[in-house]
Amino acid sequence: MSGKGRQTQRLDKILTHMGYGSRSDIKRQVKQGMITVNGRTIKDSGLQVHPYQDQIEVNGELVVFREFIYIMLHKPPGVISATEDTRERTVLDLLSAEERHFEPFPVGRLDKDTEGLLLLTNDGKLAHELLSPRRHVPKTYEATVSGHVTEEDILQFTAGVELDDGYVTLPAQLTILRHEQPHQADGEVTSYISLVIHEGKFHQVKRMFEAVGKKVTYLKRTAMGPLKLDDQLPLGSYRELTSEELASIGRDIASATSEV
Repeated sequence: MSGKGRQTQRLDKILTHMGYGSRSDIKRQVKQGMITVNGRTIKDSGLQVHPYQDQIEVNGELVVFREFIYIMLHKPPGVISATEDTRERTVLDLLSAEERHFEPFPVGRLDKDTEGLLLLTNDGKLAHELLSPRRHVPKTYEATVSGHVTEEDILQFTAGVELDDGYVTLPAQLTILRHEQPHQADGEVTSYISLVIHEGKFHQVKRMFEAVGKKVTYLKRTAMGPLKLDDQLPLGSYRELTSEELASIGRDIASATSEV
């Protein structure tokens, strides 16, 4: 996933990828003597260089090349999991121009009113592996449910729930965290739950609870495969994955692939 085995590339392509301007911008900077490779001033913006092994500097600034970007976003409610939309605010609008330059996209989606863990990357291979239906990557949610979630619901979720379109879900692991009694005599019990599902159907968690006569009023994704939402990451903020987190995803993919 690092891309470090790649061969040489055009200098202007590398610098454009890293956000140093368009190809014409790079050509102008070369003419002005602003770009060096391994300490030598470059005269050809199309020069073939190795993005990892050669030392490239622009106006004295060392270029640290990377092909991919991996971002953990604590998605807030009210934004949609898309790269662009003419009416709605998207998760990419939460990123700085520096990250948007890499053209990341959300791996999967969270509903507009759902918050929690969302991975953004421009690594199409990794995204494909995580989203592949054959892999059944577990996704963990915490939810507030209007209605009394029972042991019977746990058994039903374990067996698979039939949704409104007739689809029967894969077995899911439902855990009751606690119940809250209503303040008024005619009110409804509120249940706080954790749920692990192994697929990603449209509005799946909400539809699963609707199938057992209850309604999700708050939903948050806390994990996707081995990747867990950083509990120190405020709502609406993001950070890049650590090398350990990225390695854990790689190990998980490798393990799942070997079992297929």
